[in-house]
Amino acid sequence: MEWVTSDETRDGVALTNLDQPLFDESGATKRDLVDYLDATRDRVLAALRGRPLSVIRVRPGQAPFMQKNVPKYTPSWVPTVKIWAEASHREISYALCDDRRTLLWFANQRAVEYHPALMGTHLILDLDPPEGGPFTTVVRAAHLVRQALADTGLRGAVKTSGAKGVHVFVPVEPDLPPEDLAAATRALAARAERLDPELATTAFIREDRQGKVFLDSTRAGGATVVAAYSPRIRPGTPVSYPVPWEDLDQVEPRDFTIFTVRERPGDPWTELMPPPQTLPADLIEEGHTIPVARVQAMHEGKRRARARRDQ
Repeated sequence: MEWVTSDETRDGVALTNLDQPLFDESGATKRDLVDYLDATRDRVLAALRGRPLSVIRVRPGQAPFMQKNVPKYTPSWVPTVKIWAEASHREISYALCDDRRTLLWFANQRAVEYHPALMGTHLILDLDPPEGGPFTTVVRAAHLVRQALADTGLRGAVKTSGAKGVHVFVPVEPDLPPEDLAAATRALAARAERLDPELATTAFIREDRQGKVFLDSTRAGGATVVAAYSPRIRPGTPVSYPVPWEDLDQVEPRDFTIFTVRERPGDPWTELMPPPQTLPADLIEEGHTIPVARVQAMHEGKRRARARRDQ
């Protein structure tokens, strides 16, 4: 089937092939993506501004792919920042999505998901349900995190991930050493796990989670998390959306899509976010006694591999 190109220009950005399907099971066209991002640009840009950006794009007939390094054909007016990537031993040129024109350009590139760098401004826990587990289990685990925060004298905001889980963000005072922020994140996850170890786990190795909600504390230290209001490449094109804590028990991720949230007023992510907080020294100290999950998992994986070979 040949799709008719429907071109238009907004803010000097040429938009093409707007009537093509966005992706399989999206229930949306490329125009729907452009219209959503344009209509919600103030709140989307507030979540992206000043942060090196990775996006997940989806081209017709291809699998989705993450783009970090901007392509050679990127317009000169798209601001970029160069960052050395230790893993790949090269310099990567990330885009900064700070204005409407850049956001529209990304939308025309079929960038569906927006993953800004965290920049050490928030303590973040990513809560994932067990395979096939209902969203209600993640909600219960999120309330454990909220209780652990309250017990520590802290407050956070929560949003759906747009997939199966939720993200808890705790704004922190600037200039906190990255290793202290990472340690505090591990400690918070451990404290939430101790509140109900039958429900939640910090086990990084999937086979060790035993059907529990995973409290992922590894987002500190230069990682990314999908931005508030970002669409996701999931059936129905859901959106990562902020929810008041008191409403979390009444929602499902599918409640928030590029169609259902477009006309919602305000910027609830900004409105629900507490001011930056000082992390208690005991939280940081406890975290420094907890092994880094990825490193621990790597060593454990090697140990198990050796054990299998010995058998």
